[in-house]
Formats: sequence, structure tokens, C-alpha cells
Amino acid sequence: MSDSGFWAVVPVKELAGAKSRLASMLRPELRQALMLAMLEDVLAALTLARGLAGIVAVTVDPAARRVAKQYGARIFETGARDGHTCAVTTAAQVLVEEGCRGMLTLPGDIPLVTAAEIGRLIEAHRPGRAFTIAPSRDERGSNAILCSPPDAVPLRFGEDSFFPHLAAARACGIDATVLRLPGIALDIDTPEDLAAFECVPLPTRARAVLSGAVGDQWNELQRGFGAR
Repeated sequence: MSDSGFWAVVPVKELAGAKSRLASMLRPELRQALMLAMLEDVLAALTLARGLAGIVAVTVDPAARRVAKQYGARIFETGARDGHTCAVTTAAQVLVEEGCRGMLTLPGDIPLVTAAEIGRLIEAHRPGRAFTIAPSRDERGSNAILCSPPDAVPLRFGEDSFFPHLAAARACGIDATVLRLPGIALDIDTPEDLAAFECVPLPTRARAVLSGAVGDQWNELQRGFGAR
């Protein structure tokens, strides 16, 4: 396969242990439903974004696979059980072999991402060998990376990956483009993230799950957020 556009890669862990850091606030079944809803928010934004050739979901989870296929995503399984970095790196290798121009990778837990933000990333991306990155809200994590070719820079994700990724790009002779985008910046991992999410009253699938599925529990959480 050869394509002139960018492919989006979204790694998705198995949902059985989804969002364990929210265990004190949300029941396991709700955490799984939230993760699927956030994934759908991300896939919907990617589907509407201009400049993408297609979407790849790297996962072995049956429910995540079903959701991804509803949005026309290809499913890669190799590397899915080996962590975020391995999932993305393996997908990048496949895209290189297929002759794809570049890769946009972002997580499945940024429900406020919009097609417009994705478009801004693509528009800001430089021609030729290039690296564009959007950090998390604390500027520690790397919440979106666009690189061309897909393996232009070695990637290693984690809570403190943003500045190491900038250094890795420099080591490859690439001056990274940095965009700070509020929707992409907010990944939902902790109670503090959930509180920040509640402060942005946008209609997302994730919000619908939280407001509709938990009822009184979510109302209690909202009151708790207000007291912070």
C-alpha cells in the first residue's frame, strides 16, 4: 500500500483493567464504559479531520475492536499487549513498509479532541522529515505526535515523555514543532483529570456515559469537584 496522506494510530489497552487510577471513584464496569466512550470521541474526531488517509487501532480487546471497526479503522494486533510504545512503534513499522507518508498517533482517552485540533496539527507539520507534538496539560506527556516518515524519530511514551521526545527529534536532526491544544492536552487518568474534564461542558460521549450511567454517583462526584 502506498498513500500520500497521514495515518492515525490509536493504541487501546484491554479494557478489563481500564483506568485503574479511577478505581476509588468509578466501578469497573463504568471505567470500561468510559474508556469505550472516550475512544469513540477520539475516533469520531479523526473521522471528521481533513488530511488523514485512514485510522489504525492497535488492540486485541473485542469491544474496542468493534468500536474501531464502526469508524472504518484497520485493526493491528501485533504489539497491542506490549505497552503504548511498542504498539505505536510496531504500527509505524507497518506503515513504513506500506509506503505511507507519515503517522499521527494519539491516545484513546482524550475525549475533548476535535477535528479542528487535528487539522491544526496537520497544517503546522512541515514538509519532508518532520516532527510535530502536542503535550499533555502538565507538559510532561506526549498526547499527540505527527511524524514523517512514520519512523522519523524513535518514540518512547510515559508520564515524562514530552521533553525526551523533543530531544529525540533534535538527535535525529529535526526541529520539532510544538502545538499546545486544550482538547488534546486533557487525557483522563486521575481524579484530577476527571475534575478538569467536568469543568469543560462540551457534549461528548464520555460525558454522556458519566452523567447517564452513574446517576447519583456522578452527582456526588460533581459536588466533590466543586469543593476542591
